[in-house]
Amino acid sequence: MSQLVSAASVLSAGLAVGIGAVGSGVGQGTAASRAVEGIARQPEAEGKIRGTLILSFAFMESLTIYGLVVAL
Repeated sequence: MSQLVSAASVLSAGLAVGIGAVGSGVGQGTAASRAVEGIARQPEAEGKIRGTLILSFAFMESLTIYGLVVAL
């Protein structure tokens, strides 16, 4: 494999992981802000909102890790 192809594959893998991480970060920030708003509006629903938030964070992080695996 030529050096140009090797360098391009490494660069594109890094770019793919970076874009995936940015998307996940934006999603987590949005989800967290909406969860805080929901808890502020209905404090009695805090347990339900927190559980759903943690589950959605796990799904977002797993998608980022899948992007890393695919890029490699």
